[in-house]
Amino acid sequence: MNDDTDSQAIPAPEGAADIIATDYEIGQDNITTSIGPFGLDIHNPVFAISGLSIVAFTFLTLAFQDSVGPIFNDLRSWLTGSLDWFFLASANIFVLVCLALIVTPLGSVRLGGKEATPDYSYFGWFAMLFAAGMGIGLMFFGVLEPVYHMAISEPLGVPAPFDESGNLIPENVDAAVAMGMAATIFHWGLHPWAIYAVVALALALFSFNKGLPLTMRSIFYPIFGEKVWGWVGHVIDILAVFATLFGLATSLGFGAQQANAGLDFVFGIPNSVNMQVFLIIGITAVALVSVLRGLDGGVKVLSEINMAIAALLLLFVVFAGPTGAIIGGFFTNLGEYAREVVPLSMPFGRDDDGFRQGWTSFYWAWWISWSPFVGMFIARVSRGRSVREFVVCVLLIPSAVSVFWMTAFGGTAIEQVLTNPESAVRTYVIDSYVPELSLFGMLSELPMASVTSVIGIVLVIVFFVTSSDSGSLVIDTITAGGKVDAPVPQRVFWCTFEGLVAIALLLGGGLGALQAMAVSTGFPFTVVLLLACWAIVKGLASEPR
Repeated sequence: MNDDTDSQAIPAPEGAADIIATDYEIGQDNITTSIGPFGLDIHNPVFAISGLSIVAFTFLTLAFQDSVGPIFNDLRSWLTGSLDWFFLASANIFVLVCLALIVTPLGSVRLGGKEATPDYSYFGWFAMLFAAGMGIGLMFFGVLEPVYHMAISEPLGVPAPFDESGNLIPENVDAAVAMGMAATIFHWGLHPWAIYAVVALALALFSFNKGLPLTMRSIFYPIFGEKVWGWVGHVIDILAVFATLFGLATSLGFGAQQANAGLDFVFGIPNSVNMQVFLIIGITAVALVSVLRGLDGGVKVLSEINMAIAALLLLFVVFAGPTGAIIGGFFTNLGEYAREVVPLSMPFGRDDDGFRQGWTSFYWAWWISWSPFVGMFIARVSRGRSVREFVVCVLLIPSAVSVFWMTAFGGTAIEQVLTNPESAVRTYVIDSYVPELSLFGMLSELPMASVTSVIGIVLVIVFFVTSSDSGSLVIDTITAGGKVDAPVPQRVFWCTFEGLVAIALLLGGGLGALQAMAVSTGFPFTVVLLLACWAIVKGLASEPR
C-alpha cells in the first residue's frame, strides 16, 4: 500500500450492468474525500462522526469505569434474551441464500468480470480467510465449548453426563458427547461463514463488477439508488464502522485474556487486567507495523505464518491425542451436526433458554458485528472467483476445517474429562470455570506440554495481530469512501483506537462489556444484512453469465 491520496475507487469493468449508469458519477461527487488535519483522508461525514464517537466513547468509559459495567451487562442480557428469535431467524436466511447461490445459474457470475483471474493462490486465500475470520475464536473456544455444552449447557434439553455431585452417569454419556460436539459445530459451521459470505459477496460484486466504491453503502444501490451517496449511505457506513470496531474489540479481549492466562500458566506471569492492558498495548504496536506494510507485505505474510503454525499444532493434537477417535469422530460429528442443525436453528419452541440466549444469539450477533470487517477483507482478496466457487470455498470448506479443529481439540478434552476426574480441563471448565485456561489445561496432559503451550500463546498473539491490522485496513477503507490506500495517519488512528476501545471495555466491565457492545452493534447491522441479500440477487441478475 501507499499513501497516494489521489487514488480512486475501482473503475467499472467493461460490460458492467446499467445499474450504475450516470448516478455513479453523481455519487462520486457526493462522496469525494478531502485532506483534513494531520493528513487524514476525510469522508464527509463518516470519518468525523464515527471517529469522534469512538474517541468520546473510549474516554467516557475510562472515566466512569465503576458505573458502566452493570449497564453493559444488563444491555447484553436484554438484547440476547429479547431478540434471540430475530438473530436465529436472520442467520437461517443467510445460510439459505448462500446455498441457493451455489445451485442456481447466478453462481456462474465471475467477480471482476468474465475475464478476471484470481489475485491470490488458494493457500494464500485460505490463510487470510482463517486468520481474519476465526483465528482467536478457535483458540479460545476449541476446548472450552465442546466440554461446556456436553457437561453444563444441555442444548435442546439433552441431559449432562454428571450428577450434582460430579459423578458420571454412564447412560447419559453418548448423547451428551454427541450433542456437545453438534452444538459447538453449529456455532462454528455454516451459519457464521454464511454471514461473512453475504457481506463479502455483496461488496465484491458491487465493487469489482459494478465499479462502485469498496464500502458498505455501495451494496444498497439497487435498493436506494443515488440516496446511498447521502445520509442513507452515511448511516450504513457509520453502523459498519461501529459494528466492526466493537466486534473486533470483543475478540481482542478474548485474545488478551487467553494470552495472559497462557503466560501465567507457563511462565508464572500474573494474570490480571493490568497485564491484559499491557498485552493489548504491545500487540497493537506490533499490529501498527503490519498495517503500515499493507495487505501483501503485512497481513498476508502473517496470515500464512499463522496458518502453518496452527496446522502444526492441530497435527500434534491429532497424533498425540486419541488419534483414532479424532479421525472417526470427524465423520461422526459431521453426521451429528447434520442431524441437529435444524432443531438447533429453530428460534421458537425450545426449552434451552440458557444455551439459545447465552450462546447462540450472542454468537450470531458477534459474527454479524464482525461481518463488515471480515466481509470486506474477504472481498478484497477474492477478485477473479466465480460466485459458486466463492460461496463453496468461503462457506463449506472453512466449515469442514472448523469441524476438524473442534473434533481434535474438543474431542481430546472430552476424553480427558470422562477418563480422569481430576483432569485440568474438568477443573477449568466444569469445577471452577476459568475458560481462558481450557486450552492450556488440555495441552498440559499431552507430551511436550511446555513447548505446545508456548506455541499456543504465540498463535493467540499472532491471530490477535492479524485481526487488528486487517480490521484497521477495513475501517480505514470504509471511512475513506471506499479507497483501498488511504493515508498512513488514518490507518494509524484506527489501529490505535481499536486497542484503546478494547482496553476501555476491559476496564469498564470486563468480558461482559465487550460482549454487550458486540451484541448491541450486531442488532442494527442484522437489518442491513437482510437488505443486502435482496441487493445481491438483484445485482447478480443483471450480470452476464
